[in-house]
Amino acid sequence: MVKRLLHAAGAASLIACALAACSTLQVKYDTNTALIGSVRCSSYAWAGSFRGNSPLRNTVASPLNESRLRAAIAARLSAPIQAAPGTADCLIGYGIGGHYVVNDAWGWGPYWGPYWGGGWPGPYVYREGIISVDLYDARTRQPLWRASVDQSLFGVSGAEAQKRIDTAVAAIFVKYPFRG
Repeated sequence: MVKRLLHAAGAASLIACALAACSTLQVKYDTNTALIGSVRCSSYAWAGSFRGNSPLRNTVASPLNESRLRAAIAARLSAPIQAAPGTADCLIGYGIGGHYVVNDAWGWGPYWGPYWGGGWPGPYVYREGIISVDLYDARTRQPLWRASVDQSLFGVSGAEAQKRIDTAVAAIFVKYPFRG
């Protein structure tokens, strides 16, 4: 009986570790250490919304993805702080973006050397996406905290975009400086 329980616990641990490894996003964050301790952040308002004529507005930073991102952020904030437009202690900013990355490493072929029919013949260009959340002191408009993850929304929409946004925001809020 004990042996069977240990096997089950071990299998569950392996599955949990495998799932965590597949879905873990690396969060990059920065905190204004000089200011963060002096701000009480018990209510929030949005710092703004997407504007402009960027080509990304029609793809990854679409109004639908902006709405999805706001909803995911609001869901994460609902426990620690409450929405209070006009009288908020903190402002929440956010971003969705992307850019092309050039990897200038040359490929290696099957003959132990530079490209001779295997690998790739030159620089590799790919799209990289980012989702970020920013926190500001509403009174002074000074930045308090910023966190971001590399999460691409290129070529996805609907449920897949929602899933990627939710995953990114969940990872970001692990580093959130204010707890309920």
